[in-house]
Amino acid sequence: MSARSRLARTVAVAAALPLAFGLLFEANAGASASVSSTVRKPTDVVLEHDAQVFADQAAKQPPVYTLGYAGARKALDELQADPKGLLPADISHRDLPVGPTGKVRVRIVRPKGATGKLPAIMYFHGGGWVLGDEETHDRLTRQIANGAHAAVIFVDYTPSPEARFPIAIEQAYAATKWVAEHGRDIDVDSSRIAVAGDSVGGNMATVVALMAKERRGPALREQVLFYPVTDANFNTPSYREFADGYWLTRKGMEWFWDAYAPHAKDRKSVYASPLRASLNQLKGLPKTLVITEQADVLRDEGEAYANKLRAAGNDVTSVRYQGMIHDFLMLNALADTNAAKAAITQANGYLYQGLHGTK
Repeated sequence: MSARSRLARTVAVAAALPLAFGLLFEANAGASASVSSTVRKPTDVVLEHDAQVFADQAAKQPPVYTLGYAGARKALDELQADPKGLLPADISHRDLPVGPTGKVRVRIVRPKGATGKLPAIMYFHGGGWVLGDEETHDRLTRQIANGAHAAVIFVDYTPSPEARFPIAIEQAYAATKWVAEHGRDIDVDSSRIAVAGDSVGGNMATVVALMAKERRGPALREQVLFYPVTDANFNTPSYREFADGYWLTRKGMEWFWDAYAPHAKDRKSVYASPLRASLNQLKGLPKTLVITEQADVLRDEGEAYANKLRAAGNDVTSVRYQGMIHDFLMLNALADTNAAKAAITQANGYLYQGLHGTK
């Protein structure tokens, strides 16, 4: 990349991070107030250029847990507003009469003009069970729908702390079961269903797979887990290494867990911490793709879960993207990084093969 191109890209990424965007970030105690300061961790991780710019801007802002729930939600909404280069899609909504609250709203994203019964990808969004919605994940779900040529069913589960564990995960399972039983009503092929999600959404996706096994359905083709939360344990090597961020921090994750599952007994449940499931419980889960990043507190638990799934005899692919931070697939500011482009291509190819090929 030429010096002029690099400068232009730096300006573009920085422009995507006004003060309101940065409110979600954890301030790094040692960071300089200078705009040109560079965040470095003990391992001196070399981030991709845009990720480093993002991290430098992030380091100047107050922590997510100081904003309150409404303030944190507003900050993420503003961060993800007006994404560029949205892929065309046909969008519809439906209120499903299921789950512990009696209704679960879903957003159905189909490739523009696609006809016939498409396979379904049940998508559960990240944001610590507290933040995020169909708008914050609009670009990503359109990418998946187009890349996998499938109907992405985005589940608008009730956030925390308004709903505590296990409300949201029961909504997620109920929505998946409804699609399996009523797919014809929304023009999807109920025999071809995958689950996917990012961060806590990755947690929910694999827990839905666990529930489906234990509750005898529905049958799932595969699961795709982007940097998943798998255990309420804040003392892994990656938690210690990246406790103060980039982007996601240990205190931030503790705040999210406190909102979702404040009681220790709930956190021990395999429906909250699937890494604690036995090999027998994990045996027979659908084929799995786990994607993690180098500079992320959640890295080790995601990879440990992939290893445990493999030890249980499952078909598992696990990939770590170097030089990248948490949420790199969701964040619009990082959509053009090499890692994000490679990861979404990999995930879409994996989903396409599993949903359109043979079992």
